[in-house]
Amino acid sequence: MVSDLKQQVLIQRASSTGEMKRVLNSFHGTNIGFVPTMGYLHEGHMSLVEESLRTCDHTVVSIFVNPIQFGPNEDLDVYPYDLEGDIEKLESAGVDLLFQPHREIIYPEGFKTYVQVDEITDHLCGKSRPGLFKGVATVVLKLFNIVRPQHVFFGEKDWQQLAVIETLVRDLNLDIFVHRVPLVREPDGLAMSSRNRNLTSKERQKALSLSRSLEDAKEKISQGTTAASQLKQSIKDRITAESGMQIDYISICDPISLQEIEEVKGRTLIALAVKIGSSRLIDNCIVED
Repeated sequence: MVSDLKQQVLIQRASSTGEMKRVLNSFHGTNIGFVPTMGYLHEGHMSLVEESLRTCDHTVVSIFVNPIQFGPNEDLDVYPYDLEGDIEKLESAGVDLLFQPHREIIYPEGFKTYVQVDEITDHLCGKSRPGLFKGVATVVLKLFNIVRPQHVFFGEKDWQQLAVIETLVRDLNLDIFVHRVPLVREPDGLAMSSRNRNLTSKERQKALSLSRSLEDAKEKISQGTTAASQLKQSIKDRITAESGMQIDYISICDPISLQEIEEVKGRTLIALAVKIGSSRLIDNCIVED
């Protein structure tokens, strides 16, 4: 009886475009929500899944670690992986379909076509990780074409990635609605990330300086400090007070164009990227005033 009950709630799985088409045909005439991921799912991912389940008739999640968005000496080879745990989470949530394509499905032999979003990719992570968003835009468009969703869900933790996807959808006239889902944090404030798994206990404590430096900056702004240079210095001081922290960037910028600003006036994005040990972590916050 237990095995029969479990069989009834097993998620459908597909690894090829042919398998996807067969399952998607059964969804015909309904709204499909799609959550692309690289796996090792945490509560941040599941908040996207839950939003899709609330919004759409059917929810599809993909797991694919995209090799072309990783540069040399980045963490592709050690990116965390727990397929059994991921499937258990998705089944418990009630997801309809897991798409787990083989690499040759996404990048067949002789692959030559890439997608490039300009300007907004010149800042933040795109500045220090050339090729990142070319890889992101390419794989996301391929997944959109395979899954054919009406709704897609992305988290604001990866603010620049979300901006790239929104631009891609707008510029290529894709008939897709992009849902923004707020950043999810651990109880102690650390932004949820699959890469948090690679932190030692000491590194994890040091990583709290990212979210705390953002809170400090927001407090200073509320008290009247608006010069970006002063705020950046304050953030830098808070982070580098911990040993072994390598700052990639501290950005205070327009949340749409991602261009740096000199003074906080109106809605502003504060974004960070810091390397701790072998892990590169990002975090951000929005200042409304």
